[in-house]
Amino acid sequence: MGRLTGGDPSLLRRINSAVVLHALRGGEARTLTDLSRLTGLSRPTVEGVTEGLIEAGLVVEAAPEEGEVRRQGRPARRFRFRVEAGHLLGIEIGPHRVAALLSGLDGRIIGAGSREVAETLSEDERLDRVRAVVADVLRRTGVARGNLRAVGVGTPGIVEADGTVRLGTALPGWTGLALGERLRRSFRCPVLVENDANAAAVAEHWKGAAIDSDDIVFVLAGLSPGAGSLIGGRLHRGYGGAAGEIGALHLLGQGATPETLLSTTGEPLHPLDEQAVAEVFALARQGDARAGAAVDRFIQRLVHDVAALVLALDPELVVIGGWAAGLDGILPPLREELARFCLRPPRVVLSLLGEAAVATGALRLALDHVEEQLFAVEGTVTARR
Repeated sequence: MGRLTGGDPSLLRRINSAVVLHALRGGEARTLTDLSRLTGLSRPTVEGVTEGLIEAGLVVEAAPEEGEVRRQGRPARRFRFRVEAGHLLGIEIGPHRVAALLSGLDGRIIGAGSREVAETLSEDERLDRVRAVVADVLRRTGVARGNLRAVGVGTPGIVEADGTVRLGTALPGWTGLALGERLRRSFRCPVLVENDANAAAVAEHWKGAAIDSDDIVFVLAGLSPGAGSLIGGRLHRGYGGAAGEIGALHLLGQGATPETLLSTTGEPLHPLDEQAVAEVFALARQGDARAGAAVDRFIQRLVHDVAALVLALDPELVVIGGWAAGLDGILPPLREELARFCLRPPRVVLSLLGEAAVATGALRLALDHVEEQLFAVEGTVTARR
């Protein structure tokens, strides 16, 4: 690749196009005069760039505003960004459900779908369910598959940059699965795969409980807990993508596994049996002594897991998601115990996005990818180094 210089015309055109698109992307139609003022570019430059963006299908001339009248000639031409020029898809692939969110190029959701699935499904069966959900969302919204610009995917496991799941114990057949490659066969656009807790952390920062915080930890609490973190507003994956795998802390001398801690019979729960977990918590609320003790043990373990990340990262905010986010009374003991263990206790809140967090984060992953292309954005939240 040749050395870029200040006079490189292709580079200048790309920069100017990105600047004009930034000015238009808010949705409001702008005149050439508006765009020249907002971008600092000359009117002839703006006019040339705008015509190029129209040819590329990214900008369209808007109808005159109602009541707009000029003393002489026709109304000033107005232009808008075509959010419908492409679409983005965010997909969640989990043990018990698969889901999809569809948006235009502005990230606003225009379609959604989900399906409950069994944790015992093979990888082929699970991917078939994903394709069915996506096909249904596209059909109901009238969006052609070829109009997709990028697809983001959130799934359990340690995920390589190319979308291969290096280790995934939560889903049968997931370890070693070339998930990105498999899904690219179904789409004619880039497919970006991310760990589910990482995706949820990005989602809460984008549209949830962490909008105003750049240093956060998101805990996907369950029998196999995971966590995602943002440091300085950027997703932190770690060197090999394994950052936040707090479900493995019991291997470091932390004692029994969560499924053992929540057992009231002496026999460990199945690692994916969320219904059994819900029953234990329900019994605890009803005053059952064994269930109450099991819940206390689980919360104490969760506190230790979260405290390990808090002490290492010093986040401003901890967001609790997953099925634990729906449990009554989980925040007070978490806050109290973190105050004991941590030098500077963070704020602790529940997820605002609930079960939509993973798919929403996957959608943001797709949006970041497109923004890097269209708007010349560098250093997005989810960009890989």
